[in-house]
Amino acid sequence: MIPLVWYLIVAAALFCIGLYGVLARRNAIGILMGVELMLNAVNLNLVAFWRYVCPTNVAGLVFAVFVIAVAAAEVAVGLALIVAIYRSRDTVNVEEVDLMRW
Repeated sequence: MIPLVWYLIVAAALFCIGLYGVLARRNAIGILMGVELMLNAVNLNLVAFWRYVCPTNVAGLVFAVFVIAVAAAEVAVGLALIVAIYRSRDTVNVEEVDLMRW
């Protein structure tokens, strides 16, 4: 059986990679992918703690499915915004996008 600490280390590494992707990228799609990595790290933590703390109760899995649903909605809205901004500004660089100024 794999120890809980290993799952937490992998989840922390995924979260750090996602955080770096959010903070270092200028492309909006790259930032969105970083957010998705961070949400997947959260899901890994939820499932790992569910497995090791109380595997008979399905609350951890329900929270993980809820986070997956929120992530799917976030991707749909985020990609719609990125496409709309690209059509009006011809760029997805977040430093060049200023919605208040035309």
